[in-house]
This record gives sequence, C-alpha cells and structure tokens, in this order.
Amino acid sequence: MSNAALYFHPDAYDTTGARLMGRHSAGESFLRGFLRHGQVDAVHLWNVNRRPIAEVMAMVRRIHPNERALTWHASRRRLGEVGVLNMPVPGIAGEAWARRPLGEQSYAICGITHTTATAAIMQNVSDLLLSPLQDYDALICTSEAVRASVETQLDGVRSYLAQEYGPRRRPEPQRVTIPLGINVEDFATTAEHRKAWREKLGIPEDAVVALYVGRFSARAKMNPALMAIALEQAAQRTSRPLYWVNSGWAATEQAISEHHEQARALCPSVHYRELDGRPADVRFSIWSVADFFISFSDNIQETFGLTPVEAMAAGLPSVVTDWDGYRDTVRPGEDGFRIATYAPRPGDGGDLAYAYADSVINYETYVGAASQFTAIDFTAAAQAIVDLAENADLRRRMGAQAKARALSAFDWSAIIPQYQALWAEQNARRRAAPVVPAPAANPFRPDPFTLFGGYPTHHLQPGWQVSLPPGAAWGGLLAVLTSPLAAHSDVHRPSLDAARKVFDALAQHGPATVAETAARFAPSEQPFVQRGLLWMARFGAVVLTPRA
Repeated sequence: MSNAALYFHPDAYDTTGARLMGRHSAGESFLRGFLRHGQVDAVHLWNVNRRPIAEVMAMVRRIHPNERALTWHASRRRLGEVGVLNMPVPGIAGEAWARRPLGEQSYAICGITHTTATAAIMQNVSDLLLSPLQDYDALICTSEAVRASVETQLDGVRSYLAQEYGPRRRPEPQRVTIPLGINVEDFATTAEHRKAWREKLGIPEDAVVALYVGRFSARAKMNPALMAIALEQAAQRTSRPLYWVNSGWAATEQAISEHHEQARALCPSVHYRELDGRPADVRFSIWSVADFFISFSDNIQETFGLTPVEAMAAGLPSVVTDWDGYRDTVRPGEDGFRIATYAPRPGDGGDLAYAYADSVINYETYVGAASQFTAIDFTAAAQAIVDLAENADLRRRMGAQAKARALSAFDWSAIIPQYQALWAEQNARRRAAPVVPAPAANPFRPDPFTLFGGYPTHHLQPGWQVSLPPGAAWGGLLAVLTSPLAAHSDVHRPSLDAARKVFDALAQHGPATVAETAARFAPSEQPFVQRGLLWMARFGAVVLTPRA
C-alpha cells in the first residue's frame, strides 16, 4: 500500500501540555495508529521545525514504543521520494505555495479538518480555490457534517470568483470523508479500574454513573447546562442513585472551578464528581467508572467528536446530541441514543458572521453566541437516561454493540488502510499529470526587493565595483560584523568565513566587480554572496561604487 511522509510538528501530536485540545488527542492517536497498522517499509517524518532528532525521536517512541525504521526529512526537497505529504491540519493551500518552486508535481499534499469555525481556518478553506492545489491533492473531512460545511463555503467562494473573473479553469483538490480513528485496545475497561475509581470518587457499586470526558468551555466547546438539565430531569424520575463524573480540563483553574460550580447548580438531585482528565492514566482508565457516556455537543467548533467513539471502544452506551460528527458514530437504538437538536434557519446568522468578520466579537464569543441558539429535546434526553439507568440489560446490549462497531469501523486498523488507499490514488494522479516547469513565486507573498523595489535610490548591479575601505583590517571589521546591531536577523547571509574570503581576495587582488567577487564561490552560493555584499557595505566592511 502507499506511503506518505508525515508532517511532524510536536504541537500536532503532544498531549502532555496543560492546554489539551481535541486535535492533540486526534494527532497522537493517529500517529500511534499509523505506527501500529501502517503497511509501510519505513515511516517517513518531516521534522518541520528542525528540532533535535533525539528530542523528536523520544516523542515518537513515547507515543508508541516500537522498532519500526524512522526516516527523518529535514526539508521539502526529498518529499517527492515518498510521493505524498500528510499534514495534520487543513492548511494545505499554504503548503501548495511552498511546494510551487520545487514543481507542483514534486509531491501530493493531504490535509485534514479539525475545527472549521475560526477565521483562520475559514480562510484556509477559501484558499483551496485561490492556491496552486491540484486534483491529486486532498482534504480529509472527518465527518459528513463538516464536509457539507466545507462545500457550503467553497460554493460561496466559487460563486464570487466566477462572478468577478469568469468560470474556473484550474482543478480543485479532492474532498474525502474519512473519520477520525482510535486505538480501541487503549480504552479497554477492567473490573479493577472500576472498583478503584468508584472508591476514589466515593461512588457506591450499585449507583448508575454518567461520564463526560472533554474540555470544559461553555462558550468554545459545549455548554454543560444541557447535560445538567437532562440529568436532573432523569434523576427526578428514577429511583436509582444517579452520579455524573466530569473528567476534563480548562485553560485555568478558575475556569475549571466555575465550570463545575455552574454545572452542579443545575442538577442538585445528581451526585456530581469532578477530576482532571488530562493525565494519561486518567484519560484511558476513567471509562471503567461509568455505566453510560453523555455528551451534548452544541457548538459549531466541533467537527467530529472523538469521545463518543472512545466511549464505544470502552463498551459504553452513549446519550449524545444529534449534532455534527456524532451523527456518523452513535447509531440510535443500537449504540445508544441521539437527541434531536434545533438551530436557526440558514441565513439567520448574518449579524453574527458580520460582527466576527469585523472584529466586533472574538472567536469564543462568535461560536458561543451561535451555540446559545442550539436547543435540544429534553424530554427525549431525560427518557434515554432513565431507560439506561433502569435497564442493565439495555446498557450491556448497547455497550457490546458499541464496542463491536468501534472495532470494525473506527479502530485505526480499519482507518489507516483508508488513508493509504487515498495516498495511493493521490500518487497515481500526480504521476499521471502532465509535467510543467516550476512556476513563478507566490504572488501573495512576493520577494520583498521586488515588492518594495521603489524604495532605494539604486539596485545592486553585477558591474558595480567592490573595494575595501582605506586602512581596513579584518580584526576591526570582524568586530563590527559580529556586533549585535550587525548580527541580528541572520537569514541566508554570507557566513563570517565567506566574508573573510571576500576581504582576503580584495586585500590581495584589489577592487573587483560584484560579479567577479561572487564568482570566487560555488554557483549555489553566488546569489547570496552578491546580496551579502550589501550587508558588508552597510557596516563599512566593503565599499560599493555604482557604475553605469
């Protein structure tokens, strides 16, 4: 099966930070799944921010200790040997511009959606039609709901471009629906863990426990009020003691405290328990405490929702909202219950979109304001909770079906082959595409000396004369060139050794032209040496004399 080089930036895979997001969990899970199930001879990783190899290697081994061969790439130039670059983000348009100088056929690009509600990601989606992407590039949408959202935005952008500039001629990148996966075995529950957690949290063995796992944010994740109200209604209708365990995290301790205080106030008949859900030993074992999982997603920031699938892997039935990617995972009446949601009609939120675009409101207020208009069927929600609380056989049956579905449909052993099949198709299309020369640079990020070419009096020319200032001595010039004012912002400047080579040549042979001075270096270095002469002249290390 086909392979891809993995775009490796620690932030995409690291779950040990205090600010744990869904994309971190998804990234870590994908990497572990690929290392376990990828049918490849070697694992290729592009060390994007050039961390020390020992550091990134240790991170990979922590995620999944294995003996697979790891091949690290330091730049884009060798990605074509693999054929496809797999990115853990949707920003494939920017990568297409970065690929362009190497040739658009040099490798295919594959990205993936997470939240699509931020201004930056909405711009990323729009840029799919404004960048040099090809039909051998692809964006993975993790649910049918988010794919419909992406297509809706692209329809609007496409319509605008057609109206302004005429019909589109360039191919578009593929949009493919592949769900997020999990490593099902990581969520296996045990009687020992169940006993230990119930004792630690003070929960009787005969109590019925609802479990929520995830980030705490009423504005930017989901509002716990909906779950609290439904659980309270259910608690008043059942004789079974009902407990609600909230295993999660937030940006600050104050936010965590306020979340629990406000949620607890809405369900006084429910026994409320809380804990930090970030440590790995909690994230993977807390499922054992529960009898069912509850998650009432109500926010447009959600695209897939991984925790219902993790609950399924743990053999738990779920009570979830019929919202976004939850619709692709929990099957009503089989794995649990999906509760109807109600939202405004399309077209009724233009004021929110305008306020966000105009920076009158920020991202959290934008998604929070939109979510405040999401309502649910509380009658159905409370009844689902009561049914599960009072019927152990129903919990067992739904839990068993949920676990079987998690293994067959969402384990990485089932998902990774879908990735590899997509990569194979991308590579085949890339190789079959007609060869075209490497096009011009990115017009949205032009060469600064072209964009601001009207600023200087003159532009450096190959025939200008280069000479040393009177009485020049290398020691004194070196002190100037290494001073903080001269040394900052060192990007593709000549090295001090190269500067010394220029000095020695001028001292020995006398003045020379810019072209003659650069010719003393390898062809690949000459453009940087020519430009670097301006840096040396800027600090008095050489004198440049314009000539007609």
